[in-house]
Amino acid sequence: MFTGLITAVGEVTAVSQTEAGRELVIAARYEGLTLGESIACSGVCLTVRDFAAGQFTVGAVVTTLDRTHIGAWRVGTKLNLERAMALGDRLGGHIVQGHVDGVGVVERAERRDDAWIVDVRVPDDIDELLVPRGSIAVDGVSLTVVELPAPNLMRLSIIEHTMRHTTLGSLRAGHRVHLEGDILAKHLKRLAAPLLKS
Repeated sequence: MFTGLITAVGEVTAVSQTEAGRELVIAARYEGLTLGESIACSGVCLTVRDFAAGQFTVGAVVTTLDRTHIGAWRVGTKLNLERAMALGDRLGGHIVQGHVDGVGVVERAERRDDAWIVDVRVPDDIDELLVPRGSIAVDGVSLTVVELPAPNLMRLSIIEHTMRHTTLGSLRAGHRVHLEGDILAKHLKRLAAPLLKS
């Protein structure tokens, strides 16, 4: 379980294909890592397979690769990182599982006064979960949906702190991003489905 509040920006330093899937070595300033712990890497919950000073190794299996754009990550790719919550941590963002629901595509990214406004084209199943002022995780970052200007399009306003401490300040038109809908919205959608059919 995560909060969507990024604690480090890491960088992919090696990529290989192993029996564990697509294996990635990620440089990060984390200390005290343990084997088997979960780290959200740009919104994808991955398991630490190995670690050394200043780096850790994770693997992404085919089912993860099918749902994400990890297959495009190369040496030098920057990643938003967050270690799993510990009991008693503050929940400053929203409940994020690190289970990516789909991939969105940035349609527009531009500065408006003191904010970075980003429009993202989203798949149908994620669009159904969105409400203005609701929560969404974008590349693992907990954000608020500012508005829904058109079907399958959400507008985000990125604050200066988030731009400085995550990779979102580098978003441009055409960039692909991992999306995770709000878990409460997903459960409500599932519970309401039988009622909407009748």
